Amino acid sequence: MLATLIAGTLDFLDVIVFYGIRNGTNPIRIPQSVATGLLGPASFQGGAATAALGTVLHFSIMFVAALVFFEIVRRVSLLTRSWPLTAIAFGLGMFCVMNYVVVPLSAASSSSNPTVLVVANQLFAHIVMCGGPIAYFAIRAARPIPDYAAAAFSSPRTRRA
Repeated sequence: MLATLIAGTLDFLDVIVFYGIRNGTNPIRIPQSVATGLLGPASFQGGAATAALGTVLHFSIMFVAALVFFEIVRRVSLLTRSWPLTAIAFGLGMFCVMNYVVVPLSAASSSSNPTVLVVANQLFAHIVMCGGPIAYFAIRAARPIPDYAAAAFSSPRTRRA
């Protein structure tokens, strides 16, 4: 699914750049930090193998989130009316699910008091980097495709006014 690939890649890039600038974090530690959800802190000792596991987990989570959201958009037509508002809805939902469900239930240790800057970046990434592409593709998938060929080739008597 293209939405998953775009959103997942943009999200990873955001985190790599943000923590690279803020803390000087080595980029391999970003997917390893995702793998801590299954392996705990030991994932930082696993090198490329745990980075690959973290990448697979990251894109799997993004795929499931996109799939669920595509279904919600398909059923709630109100969400097809505004791409920016739909992106905000996805981003806020994803932020809440990740921070209040997924991470607390995982083996990852999380800082209990993230700074305002960290929370602002997480909201930006979830709304813009993830929500933008996923909302765009979800809206496109939910809207009916006009049948231009049928309209062009139908006789004038069968066309509706």
